[in-house]
Amino acid sequence: MTRLLAALRAATLLVLLASASVWAQSTQIDYDAWSDVASRAEAALETGDVPTETLEELRSDLSGYRDRLLSQQNAGDPRLGTLQSQLDALGPPPEEGSEPEEIAQRRQDLRDQISQLQAPLMRAEEAYNRANGLIASIDEVIRSRETERLLERDPGPLDPRLWGPAITSVISPFRDIAREVRTNWADESVREKVFDQLPVILGIIAFSMLLVFRAPKLIDRLGAWLRSRTRRGTGVWSTLLALLRLAVPTIGLFLFVLAITMSGLVGTRGTQIIFVLPYMLFVVLLARWLAVETFSSDDEINTILLSQQRRTEARYYVNSLSWLLALNAMFTYLTEIGEWADETHAVLGFVIHLLCGLILFRLGQILRRTGPEGVTSEDGAEESQQLTFPSRLARLAGQGAMLVGIAGPILSGVGYFNIAEALIFPTILTLGLFALLLMLQRLMRDLYHLFTGTPLDENQSLLPVISGSVLTVAALPVLALIWGARVADLTELWARFQAGFSFGETRISPTDFLTFAFVFVIGYVLTRLLQGGLRGSVLPKTRLDKGGQTAIVSGTGYLGIFLAAIVAITAAGIDLTALAFVAGALSVGIGFGLQNIVQNFVSGIILLIERPISEGDWIEVNGQHGTVRDISVRSTRIETFDRTEVIVPNADLVSNSVTNYTRGNTLGRLVVDVGVAYGSDTRKVEDILFKIARNHDMVLMNPEPFVHFKGFGADSLEFDVRMILRDVTKILVVRTEVNHQITEAFRKEGIEIPFAQRDIWLRNPEALPGARAGNESSEEPTS
Repeated sequence: MTRLLAALRAATLLVLLASASVWAQSTQIDYDAWSDVASRAEAALETGDVPTETLEELRSDLSGYRDRLLSQQNAGDPRLGTLQSQLDALGPPPEEGSEPEEIAQRRQDLRDQISQLQAPLMRAEEAYNRANGLIASIDEVIRSRETERLLERDPGPLDPRLWGPAITSVISPFRDIAREVRTNWADESVREKVFDQLPVILGIIAFSMLLVFRAPKLIDRLGAWLRSRTRRGTGVWSTLLALLRLAVPTIGLFLFVLAITMSGLVGTRGTQIIFVLPYMLFVVLLARWLAVETFSSDDEINTILLSQQRRTEARYYVNSLSWLLALNAMFTYLTEIGEWADETHAVLGFVIHLLCGLILFRLGQILRRTGPEGVTSEDGAEESQQLTFPSRLARLAGQGAMLVGIAGPILSGVGYFNIAEALIFPTILTLGLFALLLMLQRLMRDLYHLFTGTPLDENQSLLPVISGSVLTVAALPVLALIWGARVADLTELWARFQAGFSFGETRISPTDFLTFAFVFVIGYVLTRLLQGGLRGSVLPKTRLDKGGQTAIVSGTGYLGIFLAAIVAITAAGIDLTALAFVAGALSVGIGFGLQNIVQNFVSGIILLIERPISEGDWIEVNGQHGTVRDISVRSTRIETFDRTEVIVPNADLVSNSVTNYTRGNTLGRLVVDVGVAYGSDTRKVEDILFKIARNHDMVLMNPEPFVHFKGFGADSLEFDVRMILRDVTKILVVRTEVNHQITEAFRKEGIEIPFAQRDIWLRNPEALPGARAGNESSEEPTS
């Protein structure tokens, strides 16, 4: 549990360090003090026997100086850019001959000023590299010491010779406390002080007992009242009230301990020990709360899918673990303050390890059964697709808990006490952290229900995934601290992040990234606003067609994004010349691997500029007829007459033949073929066809329809009618109507529309088998 407190302290420390780094940027660096700190760190590393606490303090001082040195390097001097541009304006000195004395003197003055301004930056860079090296060396020493401590083998707790001293050590602190109480009570001045403060002490004790024993029931009544008054948000109220049930008894016990210390009956040693009691109660209540929230008997708020029997059993095991954690915290504290010897801690710790291992093994067995029970596939195997991500994670955590439950007590029994401690209790805290994350994610769902009034559909909403990801990322530092990471390790990661990375002579820091992102987002939003204004207000008032308007809006978007990127790069101070090598390598990759994409991209730009096709045009490409719905930079979306979407690469529209039926206008020609029987009056047929075409309202009279007598076919006299339609998109409707009118007119005038007829002539029919059999039967005599 000391790791949990370390994790909480580390979270606060990280926030303070983040704010301190901002403050450090404006402070000046005392290089004499820095040199003294660096020298002391080097001397400590050379000595080799400096305590770890001293090394941690030195590392903290070095880290503070390193942050300020990095800030000074990043800040630079704005005059350097001006002086360098002035020096560039003078140009290089001539290779042959001489230059005017005034120009040479001015060039030398500028170089001297630049060198003078660069001197502090170079000094800061040198000190920064020195600090980096010292910090790395200190971290290496501390990690090696921690490894050695873990691998130390203590006296085996199974040695009976240690049991007697261990039992005596357990009783000794409490005997000392009782002796202190008797001694202080024998002191008359102490008794007078107790009697003088007795009303206050009794009042505090009574109030603390009320908080410990009575307040939880009042909180339960408050929860019932809130649930009866509100129709939604009960999950939020339950979580808040559970936190209140956690905090109030802990405060009550703390007040009780405070009242005992106010009496003066407990000495220094007793005060040190009894102040651990509120912490132990907090651990027990916290574990009980997580157990109730994780393995609740209510199916609506249950976070892990288990049967009711398994949930009850899991809650019992978690509560047992909480008491063992509290006892281990007490044992560790007594060892740290020197009340117990390491051998005593090893013997008592082995008992705690053994009980924790048994409970972890059983709890792991329960977690392995997480998921829907009785759900099987057709072949009888368990249907793993039914498991949610928390259930899968719970099963994995169960397997790890079973492994630690076996390995931890064995290692503790053979003397590797520190390794057992580093396995068992971080595993318990990790399970608690996992339960806390599940509870917080459920709280997000309840908050959504509270503010919107509608339940959150986890199968369709992205909110559970986002909230789970954010909570997981936020829990990673706590998880690292639980498993033995130092606060300095996390601050080192933050320092590495602040330092950024280098491209050539250019250093790109997180501030540059944030500046780039901020400026680019502003440019992107302005571009979208400009596109919306052009699309909705400006372009509809012009004479441009829809395709031209779309081309202008799309071109404005591409140009705006490009300019936003350029302005963002300039504002962030990123030197693109440092990326020239990378850009050259990428260009080779684009030339080979992304050739088709670049080809389609360029073709899209050509389509937007030339506009051979526009949105709404009826085109034919690659044998597909359809209407253009969208022209993007890579492909064009065409909707066919079957209402299917066809995605055509822009390169096909530029390099292949494309038929555009409605480019510029909707006029188009319709040709209707018809045949009449031989012997029909061809003049009369021509007149009928001409009248039908001329009288249709979709047919233009300029140019007039034309009836073409094509010639003499094998079965009919062939004609076709050619007419220009006002709207070629109605060609199927017009063709159908014209065919109906032709049929009706020919039937009325008695003109026959022939169809192909064929007569089959069999040569030598008598040679067929059926014919021979018929002839033979006809020749037989009849009786």
